[in-house]
Amino acid sequence: MVKTARPDVKGFYDEKTGSIQYVVSCPQTRKAAIIDPVWDFDEKAARTCTSHADEILAHVASAGLDVVWILDTHPHADHFSAAPYLKEKLGASTAIGEKVVEVQKLWKKIYNLGDGFATDGSQWDRLFKDGDTFKIGELDARVMFSPGHTLASITYVIGDAAFVHDTMMMPDSGTSRADFPGGDARALYGSIQRILALPDDTRVFVGHDYGRDGRRPMWESTVKQQRSANIHLRGGTSETEYVRLREARDAELPLPHLMLAALQVNIRGGLVPAPEGNDVSYLKIPLNQFAGPSDVCGEGT
Repeated sequence: MVKTARPDVKGFYDEKTGSIQYVVSCPQTRKAAIIDPVWDFDEKAARTCTSHADEILAHVASAGLDVVWILDTHPHADHFSAAPYLKEKLGASTAIGEKVVEVQKLWKKIYNLGDGFATDGSQWDRLFKDGDTFKIGELDARVMFSPGHTLASITYVIGDAAFVHDTMMMPDSGTSRADFPGGDARALYGSIQRILALPDDTRVFVGHDYGRDGRRPMWESTVKQQRSANIHLRGGTSETEYVRLREARDAELPLPHLMLAALQVNIRGGLVPAPEGNDVSYLKIPLNQFAGPSDVCGEGT
């Protein structure tokens, strides 16, 4: 029996958004990939900075890594992607799942972006299909289409590690929401079942953690632990039970506070809109298009 390769995995935690960014490297060749890097955004001052991305760059340099991929799992709703900044610094190729074009089309309408906005995924160097494979040094990597949280979500299985981002969370926190435009709880259940079908000892790396009940943030578990202890899945939760649970939970959640700012950047691959005549870039916020459980304005406002 051939033993599955074990990549080195370093997680970087963004306390503001509860996001985890990853550097995944081949122990033999020192080739590496960066997964879901954060570009910092201060929404009150409308200023961007690269503190988290620079921390990753410092780690890459100190560990002597050669980054060959910068990978997004999906267009994020809670932070900007630092992929273009890291590509400029490192020269690595960027990639995301091919269904990002559907997310681009959906949000192009929401933002009324006009004919000049490309919805062909050309903002990335490669669009992965379900089942596609690639290499990180001697590490074998493959792509699993994992819709539900978004239309475009994918999982990267790299050696014995699965980077699932917004499908599952740590076992004590359950699974991720499926109520964004294009999300679907039934599709998410199917995606989770594919992940749970991986070998028991597959390491599962999640995209968010919020330190449930005051514990320290964590982001690594195993398929076996997720199957047996995840509060939304243990005991063989049926699809019907899961959809009911997920939709009831989602109905109580407010929108991520950066969603309307972040998605118009992330459907551009992490680029801000082109500067206007005064050399300043502007974000668009669609008014009165979304409501949440804590909506204080009421209907019709």
